[in-house]
Amino acid sequence: MRFKGLDLNLLVALEALLAEANVSRAAERLHLSQPAASAALRRLRAWFGDPLLIPQGKRLMLTPCALRLRPQLAELIATIDVFANQPTVFDPALTQRRFRIVSSDFLASVLLRPLAGAIARAAPGIELEVLFPDDNSDELLERGEIDLLISPQEFVSPSNPYRLLFEEQHVIAGWAGNPMMREPLTVEKFAAASHVSVRLGQVTRLTFAEAQLRALGIVRREAVIVPSFAMVPDLLVGTMRLAIMHERLARLAARTSEIVTAPLPFPFVPMREVAQFHRTRADDAGLNWLLGEIRHVVRELDQEGDKSAA
Repeated sequence: MRFKGLDLNLLVALEALLAEANVSRAAERLHLSQPAASAALRRLRAWFGDPLLIPQGKRLMLTPCALRLRPQLAELIATIDVFANQPTVFDPALTQRRFRIVSSDFLASVLLRPLAGAIARAAPGIELEVLFPDDNSDELLERGEIDLLISPQEFVSPSNPYRLLFEEQHVIAGWAGNPMMREPLTVEKFAAASHVSVRLGQVTRLTFAEAQLRALGIVRREAVIVPSFAMVPDLLVGTMRLAIMHERLARLAARTSEIVTAPLPFPFVPMREVAQFHRTRADDAGLNWLLGEIRHVVRELDQEGDKSAA
């Protein structure tokens, strides 16, 4: 298939070559032989009048022309994907589709089981693939390789839209046998205690809670740093450590772990958890249905929590 003389199949090859910056890996991604991928690169170089990838040591580097093409190509591929896969009418009971969602294990722990159950009942042909966030999550969204990126509002990219899912409060969590959890906690006691904290990604991006603490000028002693919110409760039990936890996750963990919670001894703004999607998918009926299901599950969980508290 050609458009104004350009073989449109080459656009898919170009996307893989620029993403991988390696002919062999691009060939694997395209399910082609390495000679076929090399031939595609030669044709692309001839079309654009630019080498696109140039050797530098043992690696290939993108030329300035390739760097300019890459974001335009990502948006083009994402638009074509939506165009090609969007049904005329979205019927969750009949649709066959996989949603790829990037979400922290906080959301996976709290929401995934009830969400998967609700989807299994209403839309048996829909599949969920959950990926944990890393340093490439924004790039995956920009390339259209994921459907939703769920994160605190402060961390979303300005180049794509998002919608609010819910607000989350934070609490202090500790072992039920920790004497600090049986008396009012002051800022001084909080800062003097040892803590379990969370860092995300290889560049150790700050969590929402850590960013808030730094904004308040509160320094704590981090005795244990882990890459997962779900690991925190087990590291509190039997110790004098404290942790700042999402209230919903702490409430869930307290059902099976010997932890209790207390209010934070300083003002802490609520975390606005949002779902971000590629700008070409704002009118995606399936994606809007999924966002509605997530909000519905959150409301049901909160109603159950209110009944338990009563």
